[in-house]
This record gives sequence, structure tokens and C-alpha cells, in this order.
Amino acid sequence: MADTALVLIIGGLSVFVGAIVQGAVGFGVGLVSAPVLTMLAPDLMPGAIQVVNVTLPLFTLAAEWRMVDWRGLGFGVLGRLPGGVLGAVIVVYVSVSVRGLFVAAMVLLAVALTARALSVPRNGVTVASAGFVSGITGTATGIGGPPMALVYQHAKGPQIRATLAMYFFLSAVLSMIMLAVVGELPARALMTGAALVVPMVLGFLVSGPLRRYLDGGRVRTAVLAVAAASALGLIVQNLIMHR
Repeated sequence: MADTALVLIIGGLSVFVGAIVQGAVGFGVGLVSAPVLTMLAPDLMPGAIQVVNVTLPLFTLAAEWRMVDWRGLGFGVLGRLPGGVLGAVIVVYVSVSVRGLFVAAMVLLAVALTARALSVPRNGVTVASAGFVSGITGTATGIGGPPMALVYQHAKGPQIRATLAMYFFLSAVLSMIMLAVVGELPARALMTGAALVVPMVLGFLVSGPLRRYLDGGRVRTAVLAVAAASALGLIVQNLIMHR
């Protein structure tokens, strides 16, 4: 019972903060919450965070669905399908710590390359490639936002949030199906994820002021900062777990 309470309290706080970030930037709940939940209850991951991932985008879409880049979304999902299959295989055969370090290294490299470039071309090839990588990391760790967010970093705030929301919703549904197929979606993970929806809703509701602030030309900086911070958090998490 104590372990469950710890997961719901500390994990719930991380989901609350992550929902604020995602409500403002377009992604972030997995980045903030997945490392925390993995430290608290690795046996519940990535199933628990996928329940949150499939729910939170619906709130963004309710307000900004008209801004979805449907063409880009199609390419992203096209890449996401094979990536998700590979991610499910990784969950079965690769340890949590190795998965976390892989994602952290990939995100930091992507941020470094993106920060040095004036722009990242957004076309069918780059979006599909981002979808493929996102499918791997999203299914394996619950963190699938950075690849797609980095491709869309130069879009306007509403388009980033709406497109990523639709993509994350579809991705989370696919990930949950694949995890269930390989036997990595226990009922306890689903129940914990359902309980974490409450702090998620609260976090989204208070994200409005931050969303308006970032829409004033600050979205790209926020995207890069959140992605880099999440990668560093994963590295720290793995160092702590293996001291």
C-alpha cells in the first residue's frame, strides 16, 4: 500500500508538472513523468504513462484541432507503425536502464544538432523518419515526443500542439495495443495510469497562462529546453538506480 501511495503522490506530482509543460509546449508529460515513474515502479512502465499519453492529447484537440497539419501527421504515423513494432520488441528483450540511456543519448544529439542549425527541413522524409524513431522510443519508454517536436519546432504554437496531440493520441493507442500483444500491459499499470489522469487534468487546466506566454515567439526555445532537460533527467535517473 505504501508503495502504491508513493507512486500516486510523487508520480502524480510529476504528471501534474508534465501536463503543464505539454499543455503549453505540445509535448512533455512523458518526458517529465516517465523517468520518475520508472524509478518508483519500473514494473508499471511504460504501460502506466501510456494511459496518460492517450488521454491528455484529447484536451488539446478539443481546443485546437483545426490547426492539425494532416499531411505531416500522415507521414508521421506512416513511420510510427514499424517503429512501434520495433519498440515493442525492445521492451521484451532490452532492460529499462539501457532503454533510458539510449533515449537520453538520442535526444541530446538531436537537440545539439538542431540548436546549431538555422532550421530543420519539414517534409515527408523527415517527418516519417521522426515518426519511426518516435515509435521506437515511445513504445519502449513512453517518451516519444522529442523527434516529432524537433521537426515541428519552427511551426507556430497552436500548430505544434494540435499536430503533436493528434499524433500522440494515435501513437499511444498503437503502443498500448502492441504492449498488450507482447504481454507487457498488466492490469495494475492500467489502473495506476487511470488514477494519474486526475493530476494530468489539473495540470492541463493551469497551463493556459504559460501557453499564451510561449506563443509570443518562445515556443522553439521551450521545445529545445524541455527535450534537453528530459534527456539529462534520464541519465541522472540511471546513475542513481545503478549506484
